[in-house]
Parts: sequence; structure tokens; C-alpha cells
Amino acid sequence: MKVPIFRLDAFTARRFRGNPAAVMRFDTFPPDTVLQAIAAENNLSETAFLSGGDGEYRLRWFTPTVEVPLCGHATLASAAVVLERFEPARGAVAFQTASGPLFVRRTEAGFAMDFPGCPTEPVPVPAGLAAALGAEPAEVRVSPHNYLVVLDTEATVRSLEPDMGQIRQLQRVGVIVTAQGTGEYDLVSRYFTPARGVPEDPVTGSAHCALAPFWAQRLGKAELRAYQASRRGGEMVCRVRDPRVELEGACVFFCEGAAEI
Repeated sequence: MKVPIFRLDAFTARRFRGNPAAVMRFDTFPPDTVLQAIAAENNLSETAFLSGGDGEYRLRWFTPTVEVPLCGHATLASAAVVLERFEPARGAVAFQTASGPLFVRRTEAGFAMDFPGCPTEPVPVPAGLAAALGAEPAEVRVSPHNYLVVLDTEATVRSLEPDMGQIRQLQRVGVIVTAQGTGEYDLVSRYFTPARGVPEDPVTGSAHCALAPFWAQRLGKAELRAYQASRRGGEMVCRVRDPRVELEGACVFFCEGAAEI
């Protein structure tokens, strides 16, 4: 069976930057074991699987090792595939997902995604976290899946070289590190999730569902420019519309064709 496959760089307007994602469309999803094998074969931080049409699609996301409940960059890539390739006359698309309905609209700069916000709560610094990061947290907050760690400066965020083995042993599957930005960005961040088979995710939409409400409250701004300072790097605009978050970014197509399944 041949299946359409696309590869895009998300949250960037420049090829070879941002976060690469594969997008594949099925009439009916094969067994989960097949989807997981495909994601492992693609060997990207996420592969998105679509099924449907006429502006309404079911959407699932897999890392090389597990299915995840929410993924921003692969949703952005999926919207670009639908609105640029499958249904170019449309201005918006709806995705039914494990995190509920997600809506993406075309914008002048790319695409804007309507996502659920992710509140965080302050907690004491967990044992082993500072050693795992190699930096002392100024503040730690927690959500169901991630720690959100505030560091002292943007330079500290950019220079981190965490111990992935120790990160994997923490009580959450991921660690978001962040600091107030300098220059054109309101905030900078990085995201580590080796427990999901992705040591450092290049640009993470779902992490900004937590980052945007936190920094909006801290800075007194409802619209924020964000930069994720991985090796590839990527950027987005975040708009807080409590309890939702709108994430806007661009996508660049890298290749497209068919996969033999």
C-alpha cells in the first residue's frame, strides 16, 4: 500500500531550521503497532497521522518510541499539508485528537493553532533536578507531564548541557527550561524529554501551552514572541486567551512523495 508522506520544517520560515515533522494520510488507520513502526522508521521527533477530509480530520502523533497526547509542531505541519496540498481553497481545518478538538487557521505569516492552555503550579526544587540540568533553578513549576524550570538568564538556557540519563529519572516525562528573553523575544526556552525518545525537541508547541500563560502573567502581556533555543532553533507568536492559547508560526516543505507500507 502506498501512503502520501510529507516532511516539513515547522515553526520556521527557513528550511533546515525549526522542528522537522513527517505527515502521513490514511483512509483508515492501520494497527498502532504499524503506526509506531512507521514513526520509528521516520526517526523524527514526531510523525503525524491523518485520516478524514472536507476540513475535518482525525490526528494522532507518535515519537520514535511512544504515542503522545499533544504535539504542536506536527499539528502545524499537518495543517500546512491540508491547507496547502489537500484542500488549498480552505482557510481553516479542524483536527479531532486525544487532547480534544484543535482548530488551525491560515494567517498572513503562516498558521495559527488554537490549543488548550496548560496551567502550572509552583513546587519545591525536586531532588536531582539541578544536578540533571547542571544549573540551579530560580523557580520550578509543574504540570501533569512536565517540569517548567525558570533559570536566571537567557544565556544560561542557551548554554545548558543536561545529563539525559538523570533527566530520564525525574518524576515527569519532560523538562521545560526557560528565561526572560532579550532583544526581540519575550521568552526563550528549551525542552528535554528523553523518556519519550527525544533527548531535546527542537521546537515544542505543546510546551508553549504552559510557557505562554506563565510569561503572560509574569510580564503582563497577552501576546508574546517566543524563541526555542535548540541547535536548529525556531520561533512562534503566543497569544493567551484563557483558558486557550493561540500559537502562530510558519512551515517550510522539505520533501513529499509516497511511502510503501
